[in-house]
Amino acid sequence: MSDLGFSYKDEVGEIIDGLELSSKTDNSILKSRFLSEVMRYEERKTHTKKYYNIFRFVVTTGSILLPAVMSLGQMDPAKLPNGFDDASYWVAWALSLSVTASNGFLQLFSLDKNYFEYAITTEQLKTEGWQYFQLSGKYDDYESHKEAYRPFCKSVENIKRKQVEKEFSGKGEVKNKKEFNFKKELSNTLPSKYEHNTNTRVEEKLNNDSILSLLKGLSEVKEVKDSLPTIGVTDTKEVSVKGSIKETIKDTETDVSTTKSVEK
Repeated sequence: MSDLGFSYKDEVGEIIDGLELSSKTDNSILKSRFLSEVMRYEERKTHTKKYYNIFRFVVTTGSILLPAVMSLGQMDPAKLPNGFDDASYWVAWALSLSVTASNGFLQLFSLDKNYFEYAITTEQLKTEGWQYFQLSGKYDDYESHKEAYRPFCKSVENIKRKQVEKEFSGKGEVKNKKEFNFKKELSNTLPSKYEHNTNTRVEEKLNNDSILSLLKGLSEVKEVKDSLPTIGVTDTKEVSVKGSIKETIKDTETDVSTTKSVEK
């Protein structure tokens, strides 16, 4: 582990000891869970970085040298030293094997992916810790470290859980998620809302039409009734006219009822 790691451990350990929490147990938990996780991921990052850099160096260097060695073999054999062909062949073979093997190890052990994830997780934990110690950032609204203790622990566990899920994704049993039934959800939400709105609009329209038709019919009856004495219509004809008007109103109401049933 690097000197920077020991310096961070000593510095943060001293800060944790000086925090005023509910009990000394909480201080110990911060050391055991938070500080130890930071140091563990720091160590894993350093270890992975060493092999990652070695294999990347071999792949990059071999990819540069291999075409150069192959191009030398295309020169005039008379101008080359004795045994150069054999030497260039084995050098090219060794470089090709080294590049292929190094790239294979990088992919097999996911060194590049692991290195980046360990580095990101380490920095996330460190940033989370400094925000908690300074009561800044997401902990700006808390009055004391004691009040922010539980949210901080929850954040640390979330960071740890996400890293574990990335590291072991697809390697363990995954709980079957509840399948989303689109048809069922559609029938439970859309139809009821649509039907309610449609029925409301149709009822309002029919009610308005019925009221207007009724008022219109009454006004016509009143006009005809008022005009009967003026034009001198007999009682028999007056009854006949009123009967015709009633039939007209009845037909209108029948049409309204038919329209309502069709709309439904």
